[in-house]
Amino acid sequence: MTDYAHPEVLVDTQWVAEHLNDPKVRIVDAHIDPAPYESGHIPGAVFWNGFETLLKPDWRINFDKDVVEQFCGRSGIDNDTTVIAYSDHSAVAPWVFWFLKSVGHGDVRVLNGGRKKWVADGHALTTELPTVTATSYTAREPDPDLRALQERVRAAVGKENQVLLDVRTPEEYRGELFLLEPPQGNERAGHIPGATHLYYEAALNEDETFKSVDELTALYANHGVTADKETITYCAVGIRSAHTWFVLTQLLGYPAVRSFDASWNLWGRLADTPVEA
Repeated sequence: MTDYAHPEVLVDTQWVAEHLNDPKVRIVDAHIDPAPYESGHIPGAVFWNGFETLLKPDWRINFDKDVVEQFCGRSGIDNDTTVIAYSDHSAVAPWVFWFLKSVGHGDVRVLNGGRKKWVADGHALTTELPTVTATSYTAREPDPDLRALQERVRAAVGKENQVLLDVRTPEEYRGELFLLEPPQGNERAGHIPGATHLYYEAALNEDETFKSVDELTALYANHGVTADKETITYCAVGIRSAHTWFVLTQLLGYPAVRSFDASWNLWGRLADTPVEA
């Protein structure tokens, strides 16, 4: 992991095992389904349900400052706490990283390989709920440098020096799948015109750890994503998009990458956005 642009943002299972009782470390198990946490989690980990914390009922990112401060505070997170994010879903922990960085948290790290790697390395899980002392947390307004709003995405369509990177499944990209089945409201299926497709999981090894710098650099270059271009990632609701943002900015150090966090959940429902299938 030392070859990555920012190796400090990743921790391995041994590091986590050695810091289970560190009062300055808070482990966050995040998912959109509580079942994996309830069946067994890393000792001391608190659970963040994406639908109740990071997402609003309309599946847009919840940047409400009061809400962020409340769920960080009740999770025992201070502004100087080291937060370790992990999940049973490979995209979710980097999404938590992106979100907390967006609201100004200083030290956030991702468990490389997540829950699956923790178990594979022989570490124990528990169903015991942690005892957490609430804190007072202060959040900032979301950092605009980490996000692409729809106006920026519209302006990027057809630009040679900008890459729109669709990281959904091939079926979503081809317009064979909607966000939900059956589609709700006026949603259209397809992709943003000119968008390059690369499924987010291509950045992962079989054990869901991240591939090497050389492998990642070649992978993205083969899809036109290089350090000298501005890249905007998108998916369905911003989760997989944040994963690819994490790879490009934190592991490869590419300087001009933003996540279109509203993603297809917004683009596919607007009446005047161009769509290809």
